[in-house]
Amino acid sequence: MSDRPQRTNEYIAEPASRRYRECLFEWLAAHAPLWNQLTYRRRQAYFVDDGDVWDVEYTDFYEDYAPILGKAACQQVARKNSEAWRSHFRLLEQYHNDADSSVTEKPSPPGYWGNRDEGYELHGLVRNDLYTFDWGEDRSTLEFGVGDVLEDKYDFEHQERVTLEVRGSPQWNGDDSRLELVYDEAADTLRVKHPVRIRPERLQEQRLDSFTHTLDTENTTYTAAIDVGANNTLAIVTSQGDTAVYHTRPEFDEFQELSGLIGELQSELPDDQYTSKRIQRVYDKRGKRRDHSRDAAVKHAADWLLERNVDTVSVGDLTDVLGTHWSAMVNEKTHNFWSHRQLVDRLELTLGDAGITVEQVSEADSSSRCPECGSEDVTRDGDEFRCHDCELDAHSDVAGAWNLLQSEVGPMARPAALSAERERDAPRKGAYWEWNGHDWTPSSVEEQSRPVDQPSISEPARSQPG
Repeated sequence: MSDRPQRTNEYIAEPASRRYRECLFEWLAAHAPLWNQLTYRRRQAYFVDDGDVWDVEYTDFYEDYAPILGKAACQQVARKNSEAWRSHFRLLEQYHNDADSSVTEKPSPPGYWGNRDEGYELHGLVRNDLYTFDWGEDRSTLEFGVGDVLEDKYDFEHQERVTLEVRGSPQWNGDDSRLELVYDEAADTLRVKHPVRIRPERLQEQRLDSFTHTLDTENTTYTAAIDVGANNTLAIVTSQGDTAVYHTRPEFDEFQELSGLIGELQSELPDDQYTSKRIQRVYDKRGKRRDHSRDAAVKHAADWLLERNVDTVSVGDLTDVLGTHWSAMVNEKTHNFWSHRQLVDRLELTLGDAGITVEQVSEADSSSRCPECGSEDVTRDGDEFRCHDCELDAHSDVAGAWNLLQSEVGPMARPAALSAERERDAPRKGAYWEWNGHDWTPSSVEEQSRPVDQPSISEPARSQPG
């Protein structure tokens, strides 16, 4: 069962009564101190020569916390803590491996869930066999148990459990995994993360239900490449010559505006205070809007690729590009706004579920070389790409994706739509998409080129200062 793919349903929940609410929050509040004590012991061992975090004894904590959490919940906290340490050691191994460039910053060991002065993170865990969902047309509920002390304190009857009313419905169906409850203080919202493990054949069936098209492996399949950009989050070229560009400058502008608001609010705080509920709400709003448009773009692109029967996609790996780029604007976009690693992970997950193989290839120099003649005498200016040898005019991110694709499949005919400023190319030969806050919709490309002072992801030498 452990080898099965896992997917997570997310819901909003509310305690069914005031008594359940008070009990819930007392139960949630006990998790962080247990986590912190266990983490402290392991960090002490970690920073001592020849210390071994796996030799640390922690079951003595159960005597204090099991009466509140229940012994099973204590075990889940310990298990999650062990998972965090194993993840740390995997990252550390990758960091020290010269042949592996996926981890460029030394990872830090697991940290704490808050403290007494600033407050604890309200985060609870329930073992997979100790909670129950009851799905109804008008009312859905989640029930789980707590420790004996809390049952006595809140006058629970025999076999009574905390009951939450749940909003939302499961997208994924499978075997229950450990449940997580997280209280978002800024939004005063209890979020439920409900992971399930799904048999591969069932996962494929469930995932494909959400797509308009499916891969037809009995007919000719094609390949494609995706240039992950800063101004346009995805630029796609298929081996058939089809193109698609997902334009994101308005979303980045909004991201910057909210970042500016966060900075203003932080400047108004007292010297001994770093954040506030309002600041946290702005952070959450910024992240949710970014994630919504990004995830929707990947889902839309997957359907677009399935429609063209693409079964293999090469995605640009920016490992060698991000850390050395001269433009602070580009690095802000790729590190903070789109978060390149998260975007690639989302591509691998969504396209993989649709049956499309994702392969990462180096994106170094892919946008500073002409895909038509191979010349490096080129200029990039926002969305515009110009080769001074063969006089190719192209969309810069499309040119990048074209180069990526040719590095995998060899020379190919030029894509049907290349231009960044010719309106006729978008609706007839290529697809140019923009986000309206809910969906990705077709857009004209005529006005999409950026001003000169906003560099794109990979400027050539002639565009760089000095």
